[in-house]
Amino acid sequence: MKKPSLQQRLKAKNRSQSLIVAVTWYTEETWSQVKAAATDPECFEDSFAKWEAVAVKARREFQRSGVRAIECQIVPEEFFEWCAQNNQVNNSTSRAEFVSAKLSEAINTKA
Repeated sequence: MKKPSLQQRLKAKNRSQSLIVAVTWYTEETWSQVKAAATDPECFEDSFAKWEAVAVKARREFQRSGVRAIECQIVPEEFFEWCAQNNQVNNSTSRAEFVSAKLSEAINTKA
């Protein structure tokens, strides 16, 4: 298999560096509130400290791969209101959609 040229590698690097992902982020209090109201509490780690370690590692892995990882705090009241407005339940899918929407909103506000 032919090795990619320097130009191809640089183009790929530039593409990956332009990727931005929202990483769901909590404080200890908001983590507890969202977990307590979740339809899938089993998706949460056993403790905030364990969640935080996993989240920090995930963010670091994104950054190492050239993807810009933005911490997106979930404010429980705002998230629960968003769920109600969008006919969603508090589960991993809706939490991901919420932070993605928040990131898009933040990017579009800057543009």
